[in-house]
Amino acid sequence: MRHSAPRGRFMRLAAIGAAAVLSSFLVSAPAQADPADIPGVDEIRSSPNIKLINNDPKNGAFAPENAFNTDLAFQGKYAYAGNYNGFTVYDLSNPRDPVQITQLLCPGAQNDISIYGNLLFLGTDSIRSDDSCNSTPVPSSAPPETPRWEGIKVFDISDPRNPKYVSAVKTDCGSHTLTLVPGKGWDRSVYAYVSSYNLDVVDLPNCKQPHDKISIVRVPLKKPAEAKLISAPVLFPDGGFPGDADSRTTSGCHDITAYPEKNIAAGACMGDGVLLDISKPYAPKVITTVRDAENFAFWHSATFNNDATKVVFTDELGGGAGAECLPTIGDTKGADAIYDITGKGSKRKLEFRSYFKIPRDNAPTENCVAHNGSLIPVKGRDIMVQAWYQGGISIWDFTNSRKPVEIAYWERGPLSLERSILGGSWSAYWYNGFIYSNDIQKGFDVLEVSDRRIDRAERKRTWQFNAQTQTDYRKW
Repeated sequence: MRHSAPRGRFMRLAAIGAAAVLSSFLVSAPAQADPADIPGVDEIRSSPNIKLINNDPKNGAFAPENAFNTDLAFQGKYAYAGNYNGFTVYDLSNPRDPVQITQLLCPGAQNDISIYGNLLFLGTDSIRSDDSCNSTPVPSSAPPETPRWEGIKVFDISDPRNPKYVSAVKTDCGSHTLTLVPGKGWDRSVYAYVSSYNLDVVDLPNCKQPHDKISIVRVPLKKPAEAKLISAPVLFPDGGFPGDADSRTTSGCHDITAYPEKNIAAGACMGDGVLLDISKPYAPKVITTVRDAENFAFWHSATFNNDATKVVFTDELGGGAGAECLPTIGDTKGADAIYDITGKGSKRKLEFRSYFKIPRDNAPTENCVAHNGSLIPVKGRDIMVQAWYQGGISIWDFTNSRKPVEIAYWERGPLSLERSILGGSWSAYWYNGFIYSNDIQKGFDVLEVSDRRIDRAERKRTWQFNAQTQTDYRKW
């Protein structure tokens, strides 16, 4: 049986209320996993080669259940953790005991984070009254003349203990996610590829149809206050995938992952997977597209292998709030799909090879589906750590793109067995020898892996990490 809940996004939660949205995802499962195979509430289970070494619970304005923790970015000894109400800065001088040094209140779901140099970027994908951190939510049903703002905010983080708001840029349909691509040569700018979409495919004052495009914001590094929208290229001139009973109509992109050193990017665009040429960062071009209407409900995100010869796309079946790790769902839906990149230049294609899904069933109250992850820098291997919401964290090897295999896992038991609560790991990333996870409800987690297959990765160090802007880890 196919899960029939809406495939969606969370950006409107601040406007319409988390409880109302989550209630739409509550479904009865005709067949459930054996309760004996599911951890108890908050019980931790894992493979023997991975362990939790620290948890920093949500606190202050970020503590409420509807203040969801979101994405992560890193620079130097600091981690920057997004939350629907703002972001937190952690000092990782001792990864076994991170210290929270800043909590900046700036509501605006999802507040996904990216960093470049001294600049931090926040994506706002919920309708707000203005671009300030004191803005209030605006319902979609508000009269057309009501002021509306969605887009990106830019902060100066030269002093991580005291981030300073620099500028904001409004974009159509807001900024669900954003991807940073540095300028080349003389171009001392960074370009933000803003991914947004219209889930309901209806006209809104700040989100007109058709919306088959992304927005590109140019940010001069020395004058970030002059950031501005420079273009909105249409990626789907034919309208993209028209949708069906099980898969979303393409009306924008959810996420784009860039690999600037390879002049390539991969877009996860609702009903389509896209490969882009970004040799001109200000003018990306579509190389090829791919679809999987049978198994993919919502193309959510992408990760290249280090050689950029493969792409892992994720399917966010159930919009991240559905219980998609049940026996009735199967192992090809709400999963990862591995594609090899074949051909050269403008003739490149995406060739499907296999699916990967965590080999554990969850409770029907647990939101579980493929979500955000990153490569672990192991020379000669393609190994990834990945968040699965309440499905926990998985480390898996896709060196053989036809036969991926899991090599480690860690999970908490359900938040509740009585009701569905949005929770679990939103993002799980490898950074300088450890795995950091931003758990929607439980807070900031640090995990350590002891496995000979990734031992050498622990020596690799990088100064800056954004999951959406990959770098060649052989140069770390």
